[in-house]
Amino acid sequence: MNTPTSTRSEVKKTSSTAPSLASALYARRMARALVVKVTAGADGPERCAQAFTVAATAVAAGVEVSLWLTGEASWFALPGRAEAFELSHSAPLSDLRDAVLSGGRLTLCTQCAARRSIGEGDVLTGVRLAGSTTFVEEVLADGVQALVY
Repeated sequence: MNTPTSTRSEVKKTSSTAPSLASALYARRMARALVVKVTAGADGPERCAQAFTVAATAVAAGVEVSLWLTGEASWFALPGRAEAFELSHSAPLSDLRDAVLSGGRLTLCTQCAARRSIGEGDVLTGVRLAGSTTFVEEVLADGVQALVY
């Protein structure tokens, strides 16, 4: 059976552009930002560890990550607190936190900090304090996926 030349060249074009199309779609998907809000601390260790794990994994994958510490998770903005957290079969929380600090953004909720008498001078280097206006701006930006734990 004879295939016309134009059909053969169209097939070649489609085949050669398929990887670049897949790469472009993957890059577009990976260009999304991730905002993770963690509300649990030692009172909900599995939820807490899961939030930090997801955030650190996303940082490792090259995703723009913003991790928000709220509620009982607020304590992990302080030196030594993540180091004292233990959960079997989970990476050390301090390692996960440090991964986010090195490649993403770690934010402590201002109201949550105030309720716990945590000031800017108390938190780890690299942790910012911000409120609901900043959180809403982040989660409503184009290309953002927000998760709450």
